[in-house]
Amino acid sequence: MGGFFGAVTKRDCVLDVFFGVDYHSHLGTRRGGMAVYDPKAGFQRQIHNIENTPFRTKFEKDVVKFRGSSGMGCISDTDPQPLLVRSHLGLYAIATVGIINNAEELVERYFSTHGVQFMAMSSGKVNVTELTAALINQRDSLVEGIRYAQQVIDGSATILLLTDQGIIAARDKLGRLPVLVGRGEEGYCVSFESFAYQKLGYETDHELGPGEIVRVSAEGWEQLAPAGEEMRICAFLWTYYGYPNSNYEGVNVELMRYRNGEIMARDEIARGQLPKVEYVAGVPDSGIPHAIGFANRSGKAFARPFVKYTPTWPRSFMPSSQDIRSQVAKMKQIPVPELIEGKKLLFVDDSIVRGTQLRETVEFLYSSGAEEVHMRSACPPIMYGCKYLNFSRSNSDMELLARATVQRLEGDEGQEHLDEYADCSTQRGQCLLKTICEDMGFSSLGYQSLDGLLEAIGIDKSRICTYCWTGKD
Repeated sequence: MGGFFGAVTKRDCVLDVFFGVDYHSHLGTRRGGMAVYDPKAGFQRQIHNIENTPFRTKFEKDVVKFRGSSGMGCISDTDPQPLLVRSHLGLYAIATVGIINNAEELVERYFSTHGVQFMAMSSGKVNVTELTAALINQRDSLVEGIRYAQQVIDGSATILLLTDQGIIAARDKLGRLPVLVGRGEEGYCVSFESFAYQKLGYETDHELGPGEIVRVSAEGWEQLAPAGEEMRICAFLWTYYGYPNSNYEGVNVELMRYRNGEIMARDEIARGQLPKVEYVAGVPDSGIPHAIGFANRSGKAFARPFVKYTPTWPRSFMPSSQDIRSQVAKMKQIPVPELIEGKKLLFVDDSIVRGTQLRETVEFLYSSGAEEVHMRSACPPIMYGCKYLNFSRSNSDMELLARATVQRLEGDEGQEHLDEYADCSTQRGQCLLKTICEDMGFSSLGYQSLDGLLEAIGIDKSRICTYCWTGKD
């Protein structure tokens, strides 16, 4: 994933950009960057690796050196950015969030015979933000270039540009991710997360529609290209990677998660399948609100049988060594013995992707004295790696727990019946649940249905992307 924040004000905006970008740190773990423009000093830019150190720590020294009344920054889980680009369209900084599935094809088609060179990253691949800029520069204006780039890109591209005239923001053509404009007393901002600018004294002024492009200045914002009618916003914004106090398309993340848990419990009670447990708990952190909703509806007590110790290692996947990452994950889980020993527990997690850490969590609970551990996923079985964003993106769909289990059960034949396996009311769906339970050590397993998830979000289902569950665009 990734996130961004930009501001154009009648005063120095550096601190706004610094704190606004920092408030997107939950969306990425690899790179952080800032670019600021000042009429006298020009563009100032810095990029840091944030895999082992938080964004704010890496940029504290840079902030005191930067100055300018317009600026932007980003958190990236992929490429180093923002980039500074000089072309016939002028000098600008660019940041993107999304995926280009046809990057190699685009390079070959448009640039291989015209003397254009790209800086290769350590992986040998082209920086997708650099490629996006090259596509934009194929046209005679930034707006035409952005629309052209989004047209030829297979995947998604949400784009933020900083020029000497302000910020140009473009939501990807199907609106898979949000882009919001905030209004303050001394200027305007643009952001992925709404709560990021609310803490800085801005209030929501406009939420871009799919494919919409706007220019933001200290005086306001203007539409450069209208929004399209079709939208496919990512459902995982609400279930997993959105921050609790964020709102997307008018729907608050925390409230959606409560509703989602309530719907799961409601449906399980209706089927007569609610197990007898002492406590309902959430797998920290994003599973907790789903579990609160489940507990409220089921009438079971909510508890926290274990907590995560995060002051030293806020993210278990930050260390470069897999052995260290595994050990850190174990060290972070601190049990509350009085809530575990001899207890029957039901846990709700936001999703089950590969299942590796969840398996370790269940083993930890049993070793801490739990009598039963029931598991619930707040979304359906993930059958397809995401091809539009970086959530559940894998080298192979067979890395996903549900798909790997189907392959074990029926081989290639099973891959022809994924719809049945994803529906837990079918014979194949029940077989999937039983097999995963046996493999993972769950006392029972349940997945939220797709209909239940869409009900919890509450907007027209035709406007929500559910590709990772259905494989359908």
